[in-house]
Amino acid sequence: MGSCWPSDVGIVGMYLVVPSTYVDQTELESFDGVSTGKYTVGLGQLKMGFCTDREDINSLCLTALSRLVDSTGISYADIGRLEVGTETIVDKSKSVKTVLMQLFEESGNFDVEGIDTTNACYGGTAAFTNALSWVESSAWDGRYAVVLAADIAIYAKGNARPTGGAGAVAMLIGPNAPLVIERGLRSTFMRHAYDFYKPDLASEYPVVDGKLSIKCYLSALDECYRLYCAKARLVSNLTGDDSNDAVGINSFDAMIFHAPYGKLVQKSLARMVLNDFVSTPDERIVEIYPGLEKFIGVRLEDTYFDRAVEKSFLDFSLGLYKKKTEPSLLISRLVGNMYTCSLYGGLVSYLISKPVEDIAGQRIGMFSYGSGLASTMFSIKVVGGDKLNQLTSSLRYVHSLLESRKKVSPLEFSQIMEIREKNHHRASYSPVGDIGWLFPNTWYLKEVDESYRRTYDIVKVES
Repeated sequence: MGSCWPSDVGIVGMYLVVPSTYVDQTELESFDGVSTGKYTVGLGQLKMGFCTDREDINSLCLTALSRLVDSTGISYADIGRLEVGTETIVDKSKSVKTVLMQLFEESGNFDVEGIDTTNACYGGTAAFTNALSWVESSAWDGRYAVVLAADIAIYAKGNARPTGGAGAVAMLIGPNAPLVIERGLRSTFMRHAYDFYKPDLASEYPVVDGKLSIKCYLSALDECYRLYCAKARLVSNLTGDDSNDAVGINSFDAMIFHAPYGKLVQKSLARMVLNDFVSTPDERIVEIYPGLEKFIGVRLEDTYFDRAVEKSFLDFSLGLYKKKTEPSLLISRLVGNMYTCSLYGGLVSYLISKPVEDIAGQRIGMFSYGSGLASTMFSIKVVGGDKLNQLTSSLRYVHSLLESRKKVSPLEFSQIMEIREKNHHRASYSPVGDIGWLFPNTWYLKEVDESYRRTYDIVKVES
């Protein structure tokens, strides 16, 4: 009996949604009275997208799903599984996925598996791996899976507010994909931590332990990278002394990270180089890492906040960072932290920042992190051809989308955040945000009635 395992399962199509409004981080520095460059240089952020009270997690996902279906030309009847990853919760029981089912009504397709997945910024990757597993399982019925990773990241006034953002990425998952998820090359690290969490269900704001969050992120990266490399050596049958050369940062043509802010991403790439350094025999350090000999014998667990180690490896890895990682930060720098879809927004950024002929055949490393904590590293093999051309061409709109957004002053931004804070989880409620600010074909929150039931409408395109 022949195998019915589908081949080359991965991402067939993608669609990115970002808010139509943003605040300039340089202007926000001045408004907040902080030192020049604190947000733009210290965090590596240029602009921050945000939503008025006209958009919530349901409307973001409605827009992303409907635009994915339109852009790929599929029917809602072609979708057999729909997974949503988000930490932006508007109801403790009813899932975002069930709200999205109203888009399926005209097609008559209600046979759609999947539901929401929540754990900080990791929910999108959990939804993603669930969808992959379905396509590769005996439950697969030949239809596509769709993954929606979406969030609205909002912080209270203070140091954390400029690390906010918002967005959604919808992904079409199926066989014979141009972005193939490599089988057997996925590592996961999870443990208990209170680095970032949202215990107050009446508020959109999280509780954040900034220093612990950085330590958790970097330690999770260390563990995922170690496990990924070990699996890669097994898959490649590498067990000899040369295995460290064969598996490492140079195994990836690109390396994309969950991006709370740009500076942490650059530190993460340097961190992977530090991991390679630590696993290299001492006698080869001078040859491979000239100038870093003084760090021989350093232990990873002692270096999370070691400024000398950090700066030295940032400097040493700068060329690798500019080549392998910086192109993935286009959207992050201009929109901000999108939580669950941050990693996948980074993938979109990379795909639209390179000529298609340059990315064909590449291996792209992906590191996903969610506080609490959950993390995974996996890799994508890019397959050239018509499907890749179609995928990258379909994403070219992102450049003009980012350029066509409305800039809002820091004062007005602050006032809008106060409106969201005051009316969060209020019923009944009629949003006051200007619908005219929204992009065409954007779904928006129309009303919340006295029973907390939400209704939505779409911005019509003028003929």
